[in-house]
Amino acid sequence: MKTFREPAAVSLGLPASLGYYRLKRLLDCLLAGTVFVLCLPLMAATAVVVWATLGLPLFFSQARAGVEMRVFTVAKFRTMTDARAPDGTLLPDDMRQTASTALLRRLRFDELPQLIAVLCGHMSMVGPRPLPLATVAGFGELGRMRCRVAPGMTGWAQVNGNTRLSDDEKIALDLWYVAHANLWLDARILLLTVKTLVTGESVHAGHLQEAREFLSRRLGAEPPKA
Repeated sequence: MKTFREPAAVSLGLPASLGYYRLKRLLDCLLAGTVFVLCLPLMAATAVVVWATLGLPLFFSQARAGVEMRVFTVAKFRTMTDARAPDGTLLPDDMRQTASTALLRRLRFDELPQLIAVLCGHMSMVGPRPLPLATVAGFGELGRMRCRVAPGMTGWAQVNGNTRLSDDEKIALDLWYVAHANLWLDARILLLTVKTLVTGESVHAGHLQEAREFLSRRLGAEPPKA
């Protein structure tokens, strides 16, 4: 039986018009610029917390796949150490962060520097989260379809479970977004992001099932069991 990870000649389509993407870019600049200015004191406080708990450097940066798989560098406040096990492998995330940096991650304050990437046009406020190129390539054709829109600071997968989801569930939600992107959906995702920051992550079974069924129709395969 096919899985969501297998390469597939699948066409999701992009129902949104060119005007949508132009307007979205304008709104991205306005919103990102406003949030950046308003959050300058918050970013300064975050930098102090990182410096006091982890020391320097303050930022973590990594190459990620952007729209059409063009590589760009994403930056965020560092929230974890490089602590390793005796065999040299990195320890699990929860063993490499402090109580303070765990809170920064929970509130997404560590991701605020990515507003600069939005202003530069590498990212959008809403879209699939940027992933390393090797990870995207591992999804084959589905990974390339995922990159047909700019990656976002938040996305459909992030407001429907995020860390509680498997990779297959995340890509199903991401590809559903790619095929259904519109300004109303983007606004809904932004509002749900605020809700998630307040109430915490939870899996929305209905949205997940809808995304599974949507992608399975494109692949001609039965959606994986939950």
